[in-house]
Amino acid sequence: MSVHPAADRIENDTVAKITHFTLREKKERGEPITALTAYDYPSARLIDEAGIDLILVGDSVAMAVLGYDSTLPLTMDEMMHHARAVRRAVKRALLVVDMPYGSYHVSDEEAVRNAIRFVQQAGAEAVKLEGGAGRAALVERLTRAEVQVVGHIGLTPQSVNQMGGYRVQGRSVAAIAQLLHDAAALEAAGAVALVLEGVPREVAARITASVGIPTIGIGAGPDCDGQILVFHDLFRLGFGTAAKFVRPFGDAGAVLRDGLEHYREAVEARTFPNDRESYHLAAAVRAEFESTELQTI
Repeated sequence: MSVHPAADRIENDTVAKITHFTLREKKERGEPITALTAYDYPSARLIDEAGIDLILVGDSVAMAVLGYDSTLPLTMDEMMHHARAVRRAVKRALLVVDMPYGSYHVSDEEAVRNAIRFVQQAGAEAVKLEGGAGRAALVERLTRAEVQVVGHIGLTPQSVNQMGGYRVQGRSVAAIAQLLHDAAALEAAGAVALVLEGVPREVAARITASVGIPTIGIGAGPDCDGQILVFHDLFRLGFGTAAKFVRPFGDAGAVLRDGLEHYREAVEARTFPNDRESYHLAAAVRAEFESTELQTI
């Protein structure tokens, strides 16, 4: 194999570990919080070493990596697999893991059991779940079980069927009031941060000002305490139409396509591998080999 263990990583014990307290302090100082999704060891390591504050093993892995049409088919076992891979890479960032659809919908007891599994077996430092005031009792129970919770309101992808698609939320005064109520209820229940997805900028700004915990926006404008994007969207590694709020910061897709074409062409032209990229027999063994008629065993 050409892939070797990551034995060359330099450990730096002086690097400060990010916790939910760090995020709260950044909000209080007006310092923006950076966050990205990660689903595997290589991307998580790159993100962590780049100094990103929060890494989310998002249920968006369902579409970004596993080829599902939505987040709904994703299972606990699939999330555990990706969370463990990311955990092996992360040294500095706060590691948050999404609770997939169905893992916290049946009963509070099952939800607590699944959340503890993420903490105990995958090394999550917090879990994220979708929903507003209706989830407050569960957030409070998880907090009592010493599981840190990140809330998620606005456009909640696990509710795509109920919402009738991926629609911007909080467009009416009544809907805005509900979002403000949801944010307050989740904070009171013990949530350590809130993801605001797919809401108008003005609404996100009002929510951010109304709560003491950090808000992290995705499609919620620049007035949140922090921002998060899907790793694959950041580098044009997706195959669908990007959402309005996605800004690519590199074109890894083009680099990979170009490299793949060059690889195919080199193999077809027999220019790869060349002699320098091949192993050779020692001179004495080669001479004996070439002068001996070997019998097959």
